[in-house]
Amino acid sequence: MPVADLKLDCVGLFCPMPVLKTREAMRRLEPGQILEMMSDDPASEADVRSWTTRTGNDLMEIDRNGATFRFLIRKAR
Repeated sequence: MPVADLKLDCVGLFCPMPVLKTREAMRRLEPGQILEMMSDDPASEADVRSWTTRTGNDLMEIDRNGATFRFLIRKAR
């Protein structure tokens, strides 16, 4: 299982905050590094999928535990 270089807790935040905070956090990473983002926003799965497709970053994994999603995103460039 990949280990995150940076963890971001967006639980309790709603659209568009999880994606905005993810974008900010990704700016601090080097290409190839991994961000783990946690969110309980029901829209976050679709939002993160759309954002990673648009930005070219690699959505490696989505896990769901109850209402909470865990995303692993690898910075592309």
